[in-house]
Amino acid sequence: MQYLMAIDAGTGSIRAVIFDTEGRQISASQQEWTHIEEEGVPNSMTFDTAHNWPLVTSCIKNALSQANLRGSDIAAVSATNMREGIVLYDEKGEALWGVANVDARAAEEVKYLKTEFPGIEEAFYAESGQTFALGALPRLLWLKNHRPELYEKTTSVSMIGDWVLAKLSGIIATDPSNAGTSGIFSLRERAWAPQMARKIGLKADIFPPVLETGTVLETVTAKAAEETGLSPATKVVMGGGDVQLGSAGLGVVKEGQVAILGGSFWQQVVNIKSETPPPEDMGIRVNPHVIEGLSQAEGITFFSGLIMRWFRDAFCDMEKLEAEQSGKDAYEILEEKAKQVPVGSYGIMPVFSDSMKYGKWYHAAPSFINLSIDPDICNKASMFRSLEENACIVSEINLEKVKAFTGLDFDEIVFAGGASQGTLWCQILADVTGTAVKIPKVTEATALGAAMAAGVGAGIYESITDAAERLVTWERHYLPNEENHLHYRKIAKKWEDIYAAQLKLVDRGLTTSMWKAPGV
Repeated sequence: MQYLMAIDAGTGSIRAVIFDTEGRQISASQQEWTHIEEEGVPNSMTFDTAHNWPLVTSCIKNALSQANLRGSDIAAVSATNMREGIVLYDEKGEALWGVANVDARAAEEVKYLKTEFPGIEEAFYAESGQTFALGALPRLLWLKNHRPELYEKTTSVSMIGDWVLAKLSGIIATDPSNAGTSGIFSLRERAWAPQMARKIGLKADIFPPVLETGTVLETVTAKAAEETGLSPATKVVMGGGDVQLGSAGLGVVKEGQVAILGGSFWQQVVNIKSETPPPEDMGIRVNPHVIEGLSQAEGITFFSGLIMRWFRDAFCDMEKLEAEQSGKDAYEILEEKAKQVPVGSYGIMPVFSDSMKYGKWYHAAPSFINLSIDPDICNKASMFRSLEENACIVSEINLEKVKAFTGLDFDEIVFAGGASQGTLWCQILADVTGTAVKIPKVTEATALGAAMAAGVGAGIYESITDAAERLVTWERHYLPNEENHLHYRKIAKKWEDIYAAQLKLVDRGLTTSMWKAPGV
């Protein structure tokens, strides 16, 4: 029997996951990795390739061992990754320097570009769908200014998942969904836009081939086979960005389909045609999909999952103890209590992530507004429910922004990630959006998407779309309550007014922003 391997290079860990050709997970191995702030470089997040490669090889070996498989049992391997992180290479193909996704060292370079080249961010955004906030151009400019010896040695650039595949195959290349997040890219052409680099005085000859997801790069090199336990006959196949391959793993592969990925951050993604221009107000991000001819309009809600974890760990020791004693999850216990709280959580308004304002994005200081000193009303259950409601409200605002510039409408949302595991949050999402919500059975959508890519390269599936239609199945469905939906629309409008007032406190220097994009 043939098997497929996915390498998932996330923000906090590296994972190797093995699937059979029916999409069933066989084994998984994970290692945490840490991206260290470079000494003397505030807000930096270095990606240490020398330290991290042994973690990759360890995961691959462990996944094979757990599954009791040989390297020759793996027909193909592909990779997915946190987007925006980049790796630079020298003329021998050796990694020189890398940064993880939210590296924000280049704030001064962002300010320089906006000052010295008025209108440049808007012009580049119109072509690429990206701003400078997490893009590669300011980081490359930072390297040229502060590490010129490394910059001069640079002959190629790719993303972190591409680096994994390069280590396995010896081939440096990228795909549209990853390269697109660099911001040096054309959405319409699905190709690099090196003139952007040339315009600001950067090298324009460092961009490797762009291959569609599912394209075979090579087979595993002899050296990589020795390091990982994979076979020299195993095909190494072009992968893609985590959100885009995660969408494929959820069956979101056709125009107009929608997914909300409820993890540490929440992403709201809508499939649109590649020729659709980004919105003029730069409010929403647009990325190439892993499906040819499609892009994805993407809204992002900051820290939604991390905020829930903070709330649990800061305030819910009793629920954690109850969970330990009962064998349940603490979130399950909190949701059961929150079900007794009425829609609107007694007026409690969480202020954490703003809706997406990609052109100038910063957040208010974290807070709860409109608390009560009545313990029967204002308690852990009502505050917990308010956080669940708020994540859905911000998601709905982002989706409305996508509808406004695409003209699309949709009557179904695929909801996945840790947030979809309970039942209350799923129903709240349906009620807030006024849209049917369905939950897939797969719990590893991103890794499954990478396995689909590997399977395409191995000839097991005709395409990513074919693989999605064959492998994705559904576990639960939720229909919206119209009365609740109308109530949430009023709450959303009030929340937007409150958030705008809270941002003014940041502007006055009275409170501290939860996060600011570089250069803001």
